[in-house]
Amino acid sequence: MLLFIVIAPFLTALLILIGTPTRLTALLGSAVTLLTSLIATVLYETARGGFQFVTSFPISETWRLQFLLGADGLSLVMLLLAALVLLCAVWFTPPVERSERLYYACLLFIAGGAIGAFASLDLFFFYAFHELALIPTFLLIGIWGSGNRSAAAWKITIYLGLGSFVLLLGLILLYRSVPADLRSFDLRVLQEVAANGGILPRAQNQIFFLLLIGFGVLISLFPFHTWAPEAYASAPAPAAMLHAGVLKKFGLYGLLRVALPLLPEGAQHWQTLLIVLLLGNIIYVGLVTIAQKRLDWMLGYSSVMQMGYIFLGIASANVIGLNGAAVLMFAHGISVALLFALAGEIRRRTGTLVFADLGGLGKLMPFAGFAFGIATFASIGLPGFANFAGEVMVFFGAFRVGAEWQGFHLFQVATVLALWGVVISAVYMLRAYRSIFMGAPNERLGTVPDLARTLRWPIVLLIAATMIVGFFPNTVLRLLQPTFSAPVAANR
Repeated sequence: MLLFIVIAPFLTALLILIGTPTRLTALLGSAVTLLTSLIATVLYETARGGFQFVTSFPISETWRLQFLLGADGLSLVMLLLAALVLLCAVWFTPPVERSERLYYACLLFIAGGAIGAFASLDLFFFYAFHELALIPTFLLIGIWGSGNRSAAAWKITIYLGLGSFVLLLGLILLYRSVPADLRSFDLRVLQEVAANGGILPRAQNQIFFLLLIGFGVLISLFPFHTWAPEAYASAPAPAAMLHAGVLKKFGLYGLLRVALPLLPEGAQHWQTLLIVLLLGNIIYVGLVTIAQKRLDWMLGYSSVMQMGYIFLGIASANVIGLNGAAVLMFAHGISVALLFALAGEIRRRTGTLVFADLGGLGKLMPFAGFAFGIATFASIGLPGFANFAGEVMVFFGAFRVGAEWQGFHLFQVATVLALWGVVISAVYMLRAYRSIFMGAPNERLGTVPDLARTLRWPIVLLIAATMIVGFFPNTVLRLLQPTFSAPVAANR
């Protein structure tokens, strides 16, 4: 089943490239991927926990390399996110003027790369799947993007290429730091070695720093964040949905899957640095977001800012904080995908995303205004949405660190400062909603059609997902709890 989930997007892309009906094939392949992911989630035995649906094919005896797939609760949550956003991104794809088949194939390859990385238990394929997804990202921005798309495509490629190179160095050093007779790319073997003290503390410090920088560039950790806003502003809306909503979560997933469980002492050593950098994401980038005059750039900076909360949950390294980080990864993926989808439709209908040129769209596009309002409330963390559930757990998890100290601990100071990010996000999101949908319609816009009925279904899917997890967070937490409980207990 897991193997089918991984190959389904690639198989769908190949069918499109050889001549099957383009949009229909993409929708069917995406829907089947989502349905199979849901079935796997239902069949997952939470009482047993651990990696299930394990599939392996040996590749090299010398290097102990194998194509190895497996999923635990964290993997399944990310697979669901990737499959859901893929379906909605394909659904929101407008008519493509040139190379339509290549366009849809690139979308499917991005999602397939992310899905393969989330399902891989072998470090080599974990890395390789992500690298595979970078090529179609470059093509989508460079060929079908808007604005200064060529510069944006090269910028994101250079940044992510350098980040991937640093990450590769860290993974190689991790492999070499394990005793020779125990070396393996199998994450399960590496976890057992790490639990038995097989990776020395000094080596952990060096490796974790490389992984933090490598993953951090891919996530847009401050100050390595400048590629993200320009790339998302220039990318076609479906590409921005998939990259900001799904592929960028690879770095966060890597920290949760590889860096923290294998290098706990390294994580402790660099904890202060991570707190300083994540506050840069929340406070500095948040203030920059307020200053934006265009919706696409504002959403790009907003996506960077929201990563700071997830980093805070990861830095806390306790069960409640890690659970909150994982829930927030899912929640942010859903809400930012919805926002980029709506921004793309507004651009198509009005020809602009400049706040000063818009206004009054709530009267012309009432359903779009309603959907954007829901996405706004989700993004700023209103109760009842998944973002709220994740942020609350992150803040409680971070504040608990150092609770035995007299006075304020570093984590408690960071939590108080991070709470101001909620105010900042409310300012820029509500201002954007007012500028676009409130007031009198701009006469220059003329008649602007509302979203077609066919486009309302993916919006309903995304809203339903964030509200189900918001009102019933245990639907996700029951999957995540076994993933984080054992490693946290072992590292105490």
